Amino acid sequence: MATGQDTLWEKFLQPIFGFLINSEELKELADTIDWKEVGDRLKSPDLIYPEYYSSQNFHGIPGGYLTTSAAVSYDAVTKHALPPNEDWNREAVIKAVTDSPHKILDLGCGTGSTTIMLKQAFPHTEIIGLDLSPQMLVMSDYKAQQAGLNIQWVHGLAEETQYADGEFDLVTASLLFHEMPPTISKAVLQEAYRLLKPGGQVIILDGHQKTLRNTTWLTDIFEEPYINEYAAGSVDAWLGKAGFSQILTEDVWWTNQLSTGVKSIVN
Repeated sequence: MATGQDTLWEKFLQPIFGFLINSEELKELADTIDWKEVGDRLKSPDLIYPEYYSSQNFHGIPGGYLTTSAAVSYDAVTKHALPPNEDWNREAVIKAVTDSPHKILDLGCGTGSTTIMLKQAFPHTEIIGLDLSPQMLVMSDYKAQQAGLNIQWVHGLAEETQYADGEFDLVTASLLFHEMPPTISKAVLQEAYRLLKPGGQVIILDGHQKTLRNTTWLTDIFEEPYINEYAAGSVDAWLGKAGFSQILTEDVWWTNQLSTGVKSIVN
């Protein structure tokens, strides 16, 4: 990933998003939130950030997702970066749920957009959103409170959670795998398999790997450090390696894909 001056992000996308995004609204939002109080409450003091995460400037932002600016601007940018409509893309996750889950874990929840949609779709279900960035979790918590929703936010590693075997009926991850090395994505799927009950479902929404392989200019512009490795891989193969069955990947518009799998019921 380019991190120097005059990167493609700085030359092309930053001016465009600067025009589309109301910076005054973002500043007002940032000033509304007590980042220290909420961050201290949500942050796990013993968590050690892995090098693959802490060393990268995701989306051209110095410090990546471990910054208030990333948390405040994420939704405003994603709104325009998931054509034709962000909600339509995330709704694919909801539509893919095959049962009425009692407990859901949303891995790499970011600012909680998919997590909140899951809670709205399954209001009586216990839902947990987990992320490595306390700043993103602060924004998630703010959005959930604004929507009047009771969601538990957890600061932790998607590849090494502290939950018990078979604790969840559904594990989801939206726009997470392209943000990490494939070795970690595979570890996340192995962890998801462990966390699911027999018959439980995993749902992965992310960039369309075939499209990304054919549009390398997009990967350069968005300055994603691991996206080329993600594009070269196969979520289907990763799911199979983790032990899932009934694996299916479908297009979500031309930019994204939705992959699902089931943890087999042992006789």
